[in-house]
Amino acid sequence: MDRDRQILALIKENPFISQQELSAKLGLSRSAVAGYISALMKKGEIIGRAYIVREESRITCIGGANIDRKSQTLQPIQYGTSNPATIKQSTGGISRNVAENLGRLGCRVSLITLIGDDQEGKWLMEETKRYGVDVSQCLAVNMEKTGTYHSVFNDTGEMVLAVADMQIYDQFSIEFIEARWSHLASSNIIFADSNLPKESLTYLIKRCEKEQLTLWVKPASAPKASRLPFNLQGIELLIANREETAVLTDLEIATIDDCKKAAEQIIQRGAKQVICTLGREGVFWAARDGRQEHLLPFQGEVLYSTGGEEALISGALFGMTHEEPFEQAVRLGMAASMITLQTSDAIADITIEQLYSLVKKITIHD
Repeated sequence: MDRDRQILALIKENPFISQQELSAKLGLSRSAVAGYISALMKKGEIIGRAYIVREESRITCIGGANIDRKSQTLQPIQYGTSNPATIKQSTGGISRNVAENLGRLGCRVSLITLIGDDQEGKWLMEETKRYGVDVSQCLAVNMEKTGTYHSVFNDTGEMVLAVADMQIYDQFSIEFIEARWSHLASSNIIFADSNLPKESLTYLIKRCEKEQLTLWVKPASAPKASRLPFNLQGIELLIANREETAVLTDLEIATIDDCKKAAEQIIQRGAKQVICTLGREGVFWAARDGRQEHLLPFQGEVLYSTGGEEALISGALFGMTHEEPFEQAVRLGMAASMITLQTSDAIADITIEQLYSLVKKITIHD
């Protein structure tokens, strides 16, 4: 057995073993042991002290975590005047929501994000931890406000406007990512949203390609889709809605044929697989090997149009980390999305049994 494997085996037996003890057991100098441990940490095999051995099934979500405020008018919207409405505050953010969904499904998941050093940020982290999400890699930034997202819905539940204050993510620097790289590298799958600045997102994609790490990416919005680089090599799966796909490809996405053309372009630019979410028309997915499907959801009442994409990503991640084929993982994602869209919250209580039961109702469009 080579030395790094011997060291890893001893650390698995005793995560609190000292470098001096490793040195004595293996007949190596302490400096040599330190060198092997440093190399293992760079590979993501172990994380920090006490040495945390890589968990093969862990998912790390990196990106947005913010306060969501949702307003819904009680009558048809009248512009230029006050509208009676209900207003609700909840936890939000694409990566944070994906992480919570995964935690609720029993997955090992961690979150890397920036919050303000304020009461809202503290509340956000406490609520996230409640569902088993590891938030140890998050950072509270002094003198900054936690990100907020305020959406306005009409009386029928359709979103008509959203405003966001997310300047804190400008501090999502390459140095911040580098400082947490051993944690990222130890993940089975990394999920990122484009709340990261363009330079940081490009760095993440390139480094995942270099180190052959599995990376899924979701634009945070149509404007933020432009933060993705032209070269998409390093992205295992790109998930985008109709508007985001249009920005990425400079194509109008009106039909399934348009989706096919856009997916082909995205794959040519380096992504291995693409999912285009189409609202009530389901999803279209395509892979580099030529496989593709247009999947239709079962017909059900949609109460709110928020949370569906995060649920889809979470269900698909759940499937992939439970050794399901990609086709089945997408169906599990659609099932999670359909459950969420029929609730008044961005995150729903979903059971594994529900997911597999609803998968049977998803049909392929010929």
